[in-house]
Amino acid sequence: MSTLISPVTLAELNQVTALFNQYMVFYEQASNPNKYRAYLKERLDKQEADIFIAYDEHQEAQGFVLNYTSFSSVSLGKIIVLNDLFVVPEHRQKGVAEALISRVKAFAKEQEAIRVDLSTAKDNVKAQALYEKIGFEQGTKFFNYSFTVN
Repeated sequence: MSTLISPVTLAELNQVTALFNQYMVFYEQASNPNKYRAYLKERLDKQEADIFIAYDEHQEAQGFVLNYTSFSSVSLGKIIVLNDLFVVPEHRQKGVAEALISRVKAFAKEQEAIRVDLSTAKDNVKAQALYEKIGFEQGTKFFNYSFTVN
């Protein structure tokens, strides 16, 4: 089974929205395709995100990856933040996630980024195993902290 990865444009917005809705439900958010479509459209319109979608040989959407660009002052370089990754359950364990991540790594090179960063839940052992298998290293120099703005 082959996987084709392509950048998402407004033409693929409905397909990526359907995947994004499944992703949000997976993370225990309410199903809300209209809200998610508006969010994704705004990111694409403002060129604030780069999204790649995976298709099988029948043009069925298998998954997506959404990336944001950040920068490091200390390293004086661009960072690609792999923020969201989702593969439809029936396409898991078939190399789709790895193909999407490989495309992100190639995209980072194209953008002359210095690295690709990602985060995952501490209990998401399957994702951690995949990331480590394809060359990502768990950080040891920094802790990640968040502040929720109300």
